[in-house]
Amino acid sequence: MSEPEILSGQPCAFCKEKTLTLTEHEVEVPYFGKVALFSMTCSNCKYHKSDVEAVEQKEPCRYAFEISSEEDMKVRVVKSSEATVKVPYIADITPGPASQGYVTNIEGILNRIKHQIETARDTAEDEDEKKKAKNLLKKLTRVMWGQEKQKIIIEDPSGNSAIISDKAEKTKLKGK
Repeated sequence: MSEPEILSGQPCAFCKEKTLTLTEHEVEVPYFGKVALFSMTCSNCKYHKSDVEAVEQKEPCRYAFEISSEEDMKVRVVKSSEATVKVPYIADITPGPASQGYVTNIEGILNRIKHQIETARDTAEDEDEKKKAKNLLKKLTRVMWGQEKQKIIIEDPSGNSAIISDKAEKTKLKGK
């Protein structure tokens, strides 16, 4: 594993101050290979962006994984900023300008979705929307506690994502 390369005092694209720090770090992810972790953070305006990229060229891919126990919460996930995460009947995390790449686990992905749903619940003015969000949160909790099965799908045209488990089904991502 290499030492992170850090470049400080760079101009921020947003606040124009020279307070942006760029970091690049190469790490080995077991059963996936070497990845480069990139991030940029502005200490002035708090802008932050991160991504993860496989060092070797990868094919566009689709991973499907059925969460069936609390133990599955520990399964390692590599998600690039170009990946779409789908949790059918609950929520999706779609790529966009603010999309981040990261290395986490199933629990980390579900916690991000949980936060999205809690925000929707707390900002909804319609009672039906609040009730729908509350029901989704209950379902998500049952999944996280291993009481209910749930599929999670990651589709990545860059091939820089993975669900690292023998239970994960990897297929080629078909063109859209």
